[in-house]
Amino acid sequence: MAVHQFTPAHYHNTLGWHDPVLEIDPGDTVVTTTVDARGQDHTGEQVTERGNPQTGPFYVRGAEPGDALVVSLDQLRPNRDWGFTACAVAPNVLDPGLRPSFDDDLGECPTFDGAPFFRWHVDVSAGTTHLIEPERSLSRLKLPLDPMVGCFGVAPAGGQAISTATSSNHGGNMDYRGFRQGVKVYFPVSAPGALFHIGDGHAVQGDGEIVGTGVEISFDVRFTVDLIKGSSARWPRAQDDTWLMAVGNARPLDQCVQHATTEMLNWLQADFGLEARTAHQLLGQAVSYDMGNVFDPAYTMVCKVRRDHVEALRQV
Repeated sequence: MAVHQFTPAHYHNTLGWHDPVLEIDPGDTVVTTTVDARGQDHTGEQVTERGNPQTGPFYVRGAEPGDALVVSLDQLRPNRDWGFTACAVAPNVLDPGLRPSFDDDLGECPTFDGAPFFRWHVDVSAGTTHLIEPERSLSRLKLPLDPMVGCFGVAPAGGQAISTATSSNHGGNMDYRGFRQGVKVYFPVSAPGALFHIGDGHAVQGDGEIVGTGVEISFDVRFTVDLIKGSSARWPRAQDDTWLMAVGNARPLDQCVQHATTEMLNWLQADFGLEARTAHQLLGQAVSYDMGNVFDPAYTMVCKVRRDHVEALRQV
């Protein structure tokens, strides 16, 4: 169970069968960094192309198709004192034809590649963030930090390299705020070594990433990997101290719900031994759903069940 200190020298804008940057064993821990969604590092310098650049991939010895890679998010820590956001809610989450009007001039905003953005101060020691540029009434509001990973996962099946703009059963750009420090995430393995990628840190983000960003920022990251041989997982899964979570990534949104709900039913029966009728009734009366990304090409929904409910049923 080694601890590897890894400094990235290059990044990928796809999750795919890229040459691994490091080979590790199940039980090993990696300490590394990520750049922000626009390729800016901890100093604010742009060191790679924009588009959710990924650190990795990391080759996990013994991982084979049909297994599940278990990734424990041990630490997610912003490593600079500012982040940025886009400026308006995306048209696809508003009524068709609605054109919002604003009474301000974005000419005073900072820009990146000609596009305006808002700059936020990130105070890790205080655990807060607030808008600093351009100054608005919102600047008076301090939001609690809730660092999360927006885009991460493993290489998809068939030798593919899939854009970090989207997601599928390999993971990808899910932008789910539940992927925070302390969570274990399970990815179905499709490539030898799994080829794990990680990037796109957010200091905080609302459900859905409906402006197209969270408070985008670079991270110091620490994660630990493990394997489940012969796993039943077909879509990403996760768990924390309270919840079991099954993820569906697709479009339209109802297809996400279908994938996530089916994955949860399969998980409850295959891994927790619940009878089919029991699993169906549990979801019917006790399920919760969270919304991940609804901005990018594929949407994300998360089907959640309380762990204590499942454990109580296993003891019956």
